[in-house]
Amino acid sequence: MVEEKNNVSEPKPSRLRRTMRRLGRVIKWVVIIGFMGALFAGGTAAGYVASIVKNEPVRSRSMILQEVDKNAITGFAYFNDGSPIGQLRTEEDRRPVTFKEIPQLVIDAVIAIEDNHFYEHKGVDLSGTLRAVKQKALHESVQTGGSTLTQQLARRVFLNLDRTDDRKVKEILLSLRLERFLSKQQIITAYLNKVPFGNGSSGYNVFGIKAAAKGIFNENDLNKLNIAQAAYLAGLPQLPSSYSAFNGKGEFNESGFKRAINRQHLVLSRMLEENKINKAQYDEAMAFDIQKSLAPRTVKAYNTYPYLMMETERQAAQALMSVTNPNQAANASADTKTKDDNDMLKEAEQQLRTGGYMVYTTIDKSVYTSMRQIAENKDNFSATSKTKGDEQAAAILIQHKTGAILGMMEGRDFQKEQMNYATQMVRQPGSAMKPIAAYLPALDSGLVQPGTIVDDAPIILKDGSNGYHIPKNANNRYQGLVTARYALNQSLNTIALKLFNEKVGISKAWAFAKKLGITTLEPSDNNAQTGVLGGLAHGVTVEELTNAYGAIPNGGVFNDAYMIEKIVDSRGNIVYKHQPNPVQAFTPQTAYLMTDMLRTAVSEGTGKLVKRNFNQSGKIPIAGKTGTTQSYTDVWFEGFTPDVTLGVWVGYKQPVNKLETKAQKERARRLWALIMNEVTAKDSQLFQTDSFNRPDGIVSRTASAYGSDIYNSKYLPKNSENGVTRAKYITYQGVNYIPRDGTPDDMLYERTVRKREKPISELIKELQHAFTVMKRHNSLSYYLPQDADKEAPTQIDPRKDDGAAPNAPSSVSVSYSNGKAIISFSPSGNSDVVGYRLYRSTDGGSFQRLGKVVMADDSKVFSDSPGGSSASYYVTAVDVGGHESGPSSKADTAPVVPPADSESPDAPGEGDGTGVQPTEVPTAPGQPQAKAAGKSVALQWSAGKPADGITGYNVYYSESGAEPFKNIGSTASTSFEYKAGSKPKGWFRVTSINAIGESAPSGAVRP
Repeated sequence: MVEEKNNVSEPKPSRLRRTMRRLGRVIKWVVIIGFMGALFAGGTAAGYVASIVKNEPVRSRSMILQEVDKNAITGFAYFNDGSPIGQLRTEEDRRPVTFKEIPQLVIDAVIAIEDNHFYEHKGVDLSGTLRAVKQKALHESVQTGGSTLTQQLARRVFLNLDRTDDRKVKEILLSLRLERFLSKQQIITAYLNKVPFGNGSSGYNVFGIKAAAKGIFNENDLNKLNIAQAAYLAGLPQLPSSYSAFNGKGEFNESGFKRAINRQHLVLSRMLEENKINKAQYDEAMAFDIQKSLAPRTVKAYNTYPYLMMETERQAAQALMSVTNPNQAANASADTKTKDDNDMLKEAEQQLRTGGYMVYTTIDKSVYTSMRQIAENKDNFSATSKTKGDEQAAAILIQHKTGAILGMMEGRDFQKEQMNYATQMVRQPGSAMKPIAAYLPALDSGLVQPGTIVDDAPIILKDGSNGYHIPKNANNRYQGLVTARYALNQSLNTIALKLFNEKVGISKAWAFAKKLGITTLEPSDNNAQTGVLGGLAHGVTVEELTNAYGAIPNGGVFNDAYMIEKIVDSRGNIVYKHQPNPVQAFTPQTAYLMTDMLRTAVSEGTGKLVKRNFNQSGKIPIAGKTGTTQSYTDVWFEGFTPDVTLGVWVGYKQPVNKLETKAQKERARRLWALIMNEVTAKDSQLFQTDSFNRPDGIVSRTASAYGSDIYNSKYLPKNSENGVTRAKYITYQGVNYIPRDGTPDDMLYERTVRKREKPISELIKELQHAFTVMKRHNSLSYYLPQDADKEAPTQIDPRKDDGAAPNAPSSVSVSYSNGKAIISFSPSGNSDVVGYRLYRSTDGGSFQRLGKVVMADDSKVFSDSPGGSSASYYVTAVDVGGHESGPSSKADTAPVVPPADSESPDAPGEGDGTGVQPTEVPTAPGQPQAKAAGKSVALQWSAGKPADGITGYNVYYSESGAEPFKNIGSTASTSFEYKAGSKPKGWFRVTSINAIGESAPSGAVRP
């Protein structure tokens, strides 16, 4: 049996088992290889994803919340009545809302078209992604997109908008993270605040559902949107530029609107499919006329008020910077800022434009509109010059009781010139600076009062290039002693320069100006001797100069001008509010005196044109000052009422270009009246005060011979103002002297004379010294004041008596001119001679002294009217001690019959025959005309005023045109013939004579 068992063989495996074993081994290796491939693929994918996100930061919950909640918000500016100026400068309109402000209707419409599984997915919708892939692969007409709302939000907040695979991976990962940290409400709210909706009716790009509702349907309340409108808006974010019903100008875009309507129909269909609306609502929405509900076109604020919007942003940014950086003044100029300051200002500007601020200004809409209309009316200006460009203008109207800027004229045309000429341009102020830097500080310190006697005589200033500079008045003459009021009325340069340089002092004058808000002064201006006339390193702005003037009608209280009333942030918090800081810069008494002087500058002085053109003249009190720079490159008028101050500047952009025509030179005054006419007619409520307030301490006094005026009682003169007096004097070489004892009365003048601080003799010495180094100057006579010959003497006659009678004159001869005898002679050779007497014998009778005198330094010529009789003449010399020489040789004449129309001289005491009794010396005659004929010269001039009671005229001659001029004759008519031994080459001038005395000389003329 054992053998049998051992001999039994084992059965062979079947074919099936072998096959299964082989298959098992294959499967095992496939699984192993597949697992390894999966690991490899997974690692590769992980490595790929890691390479994409390796530079992406891991965003924390707080960072995500911060970024999602961050919204650029549109800001707005407003007039002082709360009406909108417009949107702050940006091409976008953003108006964020909270979830509670978004109606469910809008949410349903957006979810239906953009992400119908929004409430189910965790950031990524696989079915939606696959659907989008299918639509794109098959080129289907309806393309829904595969991104969820969460993905779109992640892309807009954290990524760029480039369509790349890398971005898609980042987007998916960020979406998953957003869903982890944010609620669905937060996600849908952030989405509806950030996505673009195309252009609104003003042309701005609208971002966010609220800005879209306002910009497209003019609807501020989202709850008032109907189903059709909600569906229309919901369809826009996919392709906002393609679906926009408006272009960048706010004009209707028909093709874009049609595409948007097609998209709206799709949104409504989806809402119906998702049971968000029923069939009736669907039909009603489809029938709704969307086009009729579109917002009307509105013009951007930068098109309507470009200048104002730019200035509002500039000043509002400075105000914001002053809040965030208190050490930086809100109104500091850009020139004074450091690089860090400028960086802070740029940050403030960006913050203003994107922070949703509401900026409330002081600008009165009606006033501003009137001023802009005047600026834009070409009829108010000269035609554009090919070489100079447009005649520019700037103006600013300030309510000086608060400092609020009510209106501006920033320039003519924003499209040609964007600079604000009213607030940013710096130009020379000309004479408009005189009240600020000369008269106000002088009045406030008691150095001058309106009735103070001042001397309109040359002031000699040092000039490095020319040795000396002698400023002139605009009227090209020096009038002598006048009142301070008159000097300001006529804008006399000499008086302002003397106050500025000699009385107040330059440094104190500029310190005073700085108290009134002038910030553009430089250290070099402390050496600017003519700075009070406008000779500054830079100049002033229209705003600052007008601001300074505003303190005058405000009782000396300076309120710094401002335009930003308050700034409110997007949450309604007031982040900036103007805080008034009134400063008593000078006394109310000074303010009133200055006001009254500027009042007469308008009624009687250089501002008379304003009074004539202001419609409310006599009803609304005005005062002001003109300003003109050298060669008329700038003209100004700064004027005020009790309630407002208005400053106007006119010139060209480049200060080298001059205003040449009469109309251009008057432009600032005419514009001032034109603006005020418009404002008083349309905004009469601004003018409530009917007079300038007169404070205590102002008194009226007659403190000089120049009449009564008002004074600050604190500085009332104790004695009569120096000015005029009655005196006897003798004239020698153009200077009046106190006569020596013994000088005969007939050699003296006794009349009303004027006392001056600097004697003419001293002035002449200073002028003559200056002439020695000056390259160019006029003749000495040009610089002498018109009343120089009426100066009260201060020194004794320098000539001394030698104790002996002088030698007699020689070479006496007689000729006739117009029926009059002209007796010429040669002078005595003695140095102490003061004058000469004329004696006449008629028809062989005894010689009689005629009472006529020729002074020693006058022309050696007498004139006489002997009638028809024969006459003989001789001349004697008289010295300072009263000694008279013997007679000169005699000169005889034959009888001469005077012309029929000639007049015989008046008898003593008969007056001028006109019945006029003059009360003061006459005015100067008109400018003479001289015509040479051989060795004679015929002079003619126009008569003086009848009221002057003129009895005759004296004619004077100077070979060089410089003093002294010698008297060569007298005449009762307005013509005179001068005969000389040779052809005369010198200069002539004429004076008028009446019972009171002699006028100032006419201008000099030569043939």
